[in-house]
Amino acid sequence: MKNNVTGKVISINISDKKGIIKQPIEVGVFEEDFGLKEDAHGGKWHRQVSLLAQESIDKMTNLGVEGLIPGKFAENITTEGMVLYTLPVGTLLKIGETIQEVTQIGKECHSGCAIKQAVGKCIMPKEGIFTKVIKGGKVKAGDTIEVIE
Repeated sequence: MKNNVTGKVISINISDKKGIIKQPIEVGVFEEDFGLKEDAHGGKWHRQVSLLAQESIDKMTNLGVEGLIPGKFAENITTEGMVLYTLPVGTLLKIGETIQEVTQIGKECHSGCAIKQAVGKCIMPKEGIFTKVIKGGKVKAGDTIEVIE
């Protein structure tokens, strides 16, 4: 499956605790080698920022899950137009003013996942991706996402 080399930011989402639904914010300030400023997942590690495509969320909606909005899967950036989980680890993405490096595809779902309990499965473990911030800056809904070749 060929991936688009550009996508779009739908939403920036933040939470002050891990394991909870994130709330949309207008502009995210992403700090080099940290992640989204004031987000619970920020820090000096390889999963600073999480991204999930609206197309993945739509798959869950089509399975009958109601009320899915950006941030519900605790993703920092909700995207559109790119098949995120097909991007190889090491891919550089220009997202808004930032440059981020793909560090991990998917993750293990923790057992207390509210979505998994409601639906029987969660999309983040297979289709969510993680990045670290190489160059900081602001990102907002409507910004483009480009693969840097």
